[in-house]
Amino acid sequence: MPDESNASITPGTAPKAGPDAPAPLSRESRNAAIDQAMEQAMGAAKPHAAEGPLKRQWDDELEAELEAALTGFDPHTFDVAPGRRPREQRLPADGRDRGQEGRQGPRKGKVIGVRGKSLFIDLGGKSEGVVPLDQFEGEIPAAGAELEVVVDHFDRSEGIVHLRLKGAAVEADWSNLREGVIVEARVTKTVKGGVEVDVDGIRGFMPISQIDLNRVEDGSDYVNQKLKAIVTEANPREKNLVISRKALLEQERAELRVKTWATLEEGQTREGVVRSVKPFGAFVDVGGVDGLLPIGEMSWIRVAKVEDLIRPGDKVQVKILRIDREAQKLTFGLKQLQKNPWDDAERNYPRGTMVKGKVSKLMEFGAFVELEPGVDGLIHVSELSPTRVRRIADVVQPGQEVEVRVLKVDADDRRISLSLLPLAKDQVPEEDEEEDATPPPPKPERKVPLKGGLGDRDPLFPKLGS
Repeated sequence: MPDESNASITPGTAPKAGPDAPAPLSRESRNAAIDQAMEQAMGAAKPHAAEGPLKRQWDDELEAELEAALTGFDPHTFDVAPGRRPREQRLPADGRDRGQEGRQGPRKGKVIGVRGKSLFIDLGGKSEGVVPLDQFEGEIPAAGAELEVVVDHFDRSEGIVHLRLKGAAVEADWSNLREGVIVEARVTKTVKGGVEVDVDGIRGFMPISQIDLNRVEDGSDYVNQKLKAIVTEANPREKNLVISRKALLEQERAELRVKTWATLEEGQTREGVVRSVKPFGAFVDVGGVDGLLPIGEMSWIRVAKVEDLIRPGDKVQVKILRIDREAQKLTFGLKQLQKNPWDDAERNYPRGTMVKGKVSKLMEFGAFVELEPGVDGLIHVSELSPTRVRRIADVVQPGQEVEVRVLKVDADDRRISLSLLPLAKDQVPEEDEEEDATPPPPKPERKVPLKGGLGDRDPLFPKLGS
């Protein structure tokens, strides 16, 4: 068997097959044969000092040169073919953001000035952007003013970034409709499960659960209204567009919530909106923060049902009673902003006065009588009747008009003791007797001096010497 290491193979020829043909060469043997043939072709003028196969040596040299050439190369600064990397991770070749997907969130810039129908913004780093003037509802900011904007897209031909105001809607078409973009939609009609909307001539759909933060029962109330919403699904090929106003409202509330928590203090009065009503109270939104308004803190008058006083969507003024920052909980009060009827109770119901009221509640120990809205007094069972009372209902009934006598008023503890027993004619309270007693009138002063006896006219004392 010939030595494979010394075999020479002429390039372009193949070993002949046959019974006496040598066995196929291994990979190492082929590499050795190629190196030997290349050395013969190049001659002895270019000796190789390195040991090992020439092909492997060349591979190592090429790899070293390639590593040296790629030193400092950042693949993230170059665009790649679609599908190899998520779209939101791609950036333009010059390193700037190409659209909303390039850099999420707002950016701050300074106003340069107005040119044509656009407001130019300095974004820093020799980068400028433009905002359409029609996005400003009021006065256009002057040069030098700071604005919060969002990147819409990057125009490579002009080398400028197109911006929009934070929260402003884009002029929509299928080229810029993508998830997260804010659009303005007009509700055209109600359909099964939601409403149909028109977004700059593009038909879309908004589920009824995504119309508002609170539950919406009938979408027809929103027909012909223009609403800002966030795109949640956009498929140009299937012409499918789904938007959500609820997602936009939640996003705005989250941003507002952080600012509100920093300014909340106990004792403050805040304007809020009733979000939901429960049997135990109502939840009120004050600047993106929800708090509980207990039913007992709604009015000085006893409230049977929360719906009798407030309803979802009502605007109310509430007072912050307690703040739990760790648990992120607030407790509100409504009655604290109203006049407390107990402040004038002692003056309106002096002791011993006979007043009329209505029985509001029966208890085992007596009956409560409403003297005025928010002021109740108690008739103890011992003051209901001169005889023994077995059941309170045998004497009075809820809703019954009664005339009672005030025994004691404690405005601080909000208690008034009443009596249904008549006051006896000869019964005068000790305190009243002391207060009403008046001293007798003084006797008239005597002008004639007092004399002892009757003098000469007194027969019992004759004159001396007679």
